[in-house]
Amino acid sequence: MAYVVTGECQDCKYTSCAVVCPVQAFREGPDMLFIDPDECIDCNACESECPINAISLDSDLSGDNRKWIGINKTEAPKFPMIEEKRKALKGSKCVNPNAGN
Repeated sequence: MAYVVTGECQDCKYTSCAVVCPVQAFREGPDMLFIDPDECIDCNACESECPINAISLDSDLSGDNRKWIGINKTEAPKFPMIEEKRKALKGSKCVNPNAGN
C-alpha cells in the first residue's frame, strides 16, 4: 500500500505534505505533486497536512479516483524530489484556492 495524490492537487499545489514526509517520497510536477509508491512507507504523515484532501491511501480509492494510483506510479519518477515548503500554486483549475497558505 501507498498514499496517492489525487486530482484535487492539479493546479492547486500545496507543499506542506512534502515537508512532513520522513522518506522524501514526494515529487514535484509542474502543476501538482506525486507520491512515489516505491518510496512511500504508509506512515500517514502527509494526509492530514493536505488542506484540500488530495491525498488518500491507495486502498481507500474507488471509482475514477483509482486511476491516480497508476498516475502517481508513472509520473513520480519523472520529477524531482521536493522536501521544502513553497508558496502554493493556486491556478485556474484549483478546486479550493482559499485552503491553506
